Amino acid sequence: MASDKIVHLTDETFETEAVQSTSPVIIDFYADWCGPCKMVAPVLDSLADKYNGKVKICKVNVDEQRKLSIAHKVMSIPTILFMKNGEIVDRVTGALPQAALEEKIDNLL
Repeated sequence: MASDKIVHLTDETFETEAVQSTSPVIIDFYADWCGPCKMVAPVLDSLADKYNGKVKICKVNVDEQRKLSIAHKVMSIPTILFMKNGEIVDRVTGALPQAALEEKIDNLL
């Protein structure tokens, strides 16, 4: 069950939703056909509920938003970017367990 708290980013919305966000932003670069991405999806849904109002959880479909993927040097998926004050402060590639992602989010707050 996908969370309604997750924002799907496009070239048009990236600046306003991610870069200009007043709260930390987690951005998941994924594809519908990617197995590890499917493993991360329910974890992100859970994090979106847990950190609602504190952190913005976003997703970028690499097949639909190629420019964003190239601009952020996404070579393999899933790649998760951690942004604070409009700057990318951390990034991970691959499916991490929820506890590891929570630790990174807690470091942003």
